[in-house]
Amino acid sequence: MSLTATAIAVVPDTELVARAAAGEGPCFDRLVERYHRQIANFVFRMVGNYETALDLSQEVFIKVYGSLERYNPEFKFSTWIYKIASNTAIDHLRKQSVPVTSLYSVSGDDEEFELPIPAKGPSPERALEYSERSAQIEEVISKLPPRYRELIVLRHVSELSYDEIAEVTGLPLGTVKNRIFRAREAMRKHLVRMGIEGTA
Repeated sequence: MSLTATAIAVVPDTELVARAAAGEGPCFDRLVERYHRQIANFVFRMVGNYETALDLSQEVFIKVYGSLERYNPEFKFSTWIYKIASNTAIDHLRKQSVPVTSLYSVSGDDEEFELPIPAKGPSPERALEYSERSAQIEEVISKLPPRYRELIVLRHVSELSYDEIAEVTGLPLGTVKNRIFRAREAMRKHLVRMGIEGTA
């Protein structure tokens, strides 16, 4: 029996997925409503372009719809959809040949990276303003190598737990924590160079 619009609003994700997989279109529409904003926001933070983020977000939900029958209800739907979104964004960046290799050097599990120093930063007075600081933080996040940017966005924008991030990325929990620490430290040092202190 199909659900009314009011009933759909309170149905758990796992049931909506099962019903959507069985052909109940309104159930999938509800899943899109629940997650479109946060997935689009995540993808935008990854690729840095609004129009591209909208296109990729649509691609994410097309992939989700085509994979509903393969969804394992033992895992959170939100984690599963973030994994698809993450793979989609990373694939896009790779196809675009985004020049990220110059930002860091890799040495096995002890990889390190350095963000480029800006030619000119804001004045100390302006740097204290919240809006300016916010813009600078966004700029620094956008310069992180994709694998680090992904972790920072998942943790601090999407507010996923370390365990959920490990599930999304397929990385060991210790690696997730270590890379997030490295990314935060790189961001902090970079912001200090720009005259912004007390962040990251």
